[in-house]
Amino acid sequence: MKAKNAVTALAALAQHTRLAVYRLLVQQGPSGMAAGEIAAALGLPPATLSFHLKELAHAGLVRARQDGRFVFYSADFAAMNALLGYLSENCCAADAGPDTGCKPAAVCAPAKPARRVRKRRRTLQAA
Repeated sequence: MKAKNAVTALAALAQHTRLAVYRLLVQQGPSGMAAGEIAAALGLPPATLSFHLKELAHAGLVRARQDGRFVFYSADFAAMNALLGYLSENCCAADAGPDTGCKPAAVCAPAKPARRVRKRRRTLQAA
């Protein structure tokens, strides 16, 4: 990703409503959401939502697809991962030790549900 593209994407996300729309679409996944569903979920008027979706699409962060009468929007995960990669490209380059704690995410993968771990109780035997 080039610096110009990163600045455009970050500028698009640097607004409260657009950030909320984008986070909702990321949460939804590749199937996306119809514009009306997005508007209802965030309580936005259609004209306002249209303006913000246009800005996100211009930045390359969302994609639109027509399905009958409806337009579905989804996050462009490749663009999101490219932006994250650009931001963390040289992470901890000066402190290149293995235990620096700097481990940027290489790709976006859907979160797995947390698994409950059962701990076995040890019984202490009195001596």
